[in-house]
Amino acid sequence: MKILPDLALTYDDVLIVPQYSDVPSRRKLSTQTKLTQKIKLEAPIVSANMDTVTESDMAIAMAREGGIGIIHRFMSINEQVHQIARVKKAESFVVENPLTLTVLHTVGDVKKIVEETYTGGILILDGGQRLVGIVTTRDLLFENDDSKPLSEIMTKEVVTAPRDTTLEQAEKILHEHRVEKLPLVDKDGKLAGLITMKDIMKISEFPKATKDERGRLAVGAAVGVKPSELKRVERLLEAGADCIVVDIAHGDSKLEIDTIKQIRKAFASAQIIGGNVATAEGTQRLIEAGCDAVKVGVGPGSICITRVVAGAGVPQLTAVINCAAVARPQNIPVIADGGIRASGDVVKALAAGASTVMIGSLLAGTDESPGLLMTRKGHRYKVSRGMASLQANVARKVREGEGDITQEEIEEYVSEGVEAAVPYRGSAREMLSQLIGGLQSGMSYTNAHTVDELYEKAVFVRMTEVGLIESRPHDVDVM
Repeated sequence: MKILPDLALTYDDVLIVPQYSDVPSRRKLSTQTKLTQKIKLEAPIVSANMDTVTESDMAIAMAREGGIGIIHRFMSINEQVHQIARVKKAESFVVENPLTLTVLHTVGDVKKIVEETYTGGILILDGGQRLVGIVTTRDLLFENDDSKPLSEIMTKEVVTAPRDTTLEQAEKILHEHRVEKLPLVDKDGKLAGLITMKDIMKISEFPKATKDERGRLAVGAAVGVKPSELKRVERLLEAGADCIVVDIAHGDSKLEIDTIKQIRKAFASAQIIGGNVATAEGTQRLIEAGCDAVKVGVGPGSICITRVVAGAGVPQLTAVINCAAVARPQNIPVIADGGIRASGDVVKALAAGASTVMIGSLLAGTDESPGLLMTRKGHRYKVSRGMASLQANVARKVREGEGDITQEEIEEYVSEGVEAAVPYRGSAREMLSQLIGGLQSGMSYTNAHTVDELYEKAVFVRMTEVGLIESRPHDVDVM
């Protein structure tokens, strides 16, 4: 037996000591940070790769607000690829591969695509790559003959622009002609891309959005450690995933390290995030395996019971401090995963050395999460569950086509997570606004103008349980 000498702490055990500040306005403080060595974020928030938190709707919302979402892995490869593709198609200055049909397709064909993609217009080609028309929802009004060829209903006079058209030029053309879609064509009239008014408006509406080098929203994807996962990684990267999260409960393991090495060897330029770990030694092993970021947290999540079931873990503040002490000198960002209950915890995690925080339950209660909405005693809730829970394991087997779980498997399964109801919290954008606002407020108390300055300047002070009570509303009836 070995007993470590240090007292392990978590967020509620400490406060950040206020310091003299020359900050004129907290809203002007920069929250820019890094997710990995190459991926920058304007907001240091990552939505967790849980099946009740992050699918395409959440990932889109996260990226638009300057964070990023990690699509969970508890689905088939094709479905996860589809989720990534939805994020990538959500907005871009230039849509490089717009939806197209040919003049030989029918009204029924275009109706099916419109229903599946919610797009407002399909470009029509001549059978090759030459643009000859466009079919919009207006063209489909009162059109009941699904067998009619598109050549008979399409709008043939299409406003186009050269493939090197700038954003400013596109805005002018769209305004002058009062159209919402601007196809780009080369000198031979072949389709080269598409610019839409909707995407231009989103650029101005979400100026801090996290985007890839092609102007598409950034998104990550989680994978496991089975040998077959290498094929999943290949498909996800082809679909446009900006980072791959090799995610298992105990990341300081041979399975995790071997998987990271295999991905690094097969896909040298991929941004790989490893985890979860809770020690400096585990962090170093993941870095040596080839990680571009390390996810820290064993048991701090609100719906995780690993510490109860397995008796293993490290209180989150101490885990982040120890892991960051190893990672930061090597320019490897740390993601503090779990234990965030309020914006003050975000401040403490970043002050402890994390570059970003991963959030599950707080976002599970928002509109964009795929969790079920329910009403209980007049209040609205959404379902959240740990990915090591029995319910999540059953759902995974069904979604991956492995069939129903047997009674024997249920009896043998050792759950390390629970299913719970979390309060409904409105839109993810509102939640993120509160978290970022609280972070900026915390930065102002330490005279930190950037996230890196917060780490350098913050001073923690321990407090007692009575101090924690004093920190929260007390001796009043909260309304």
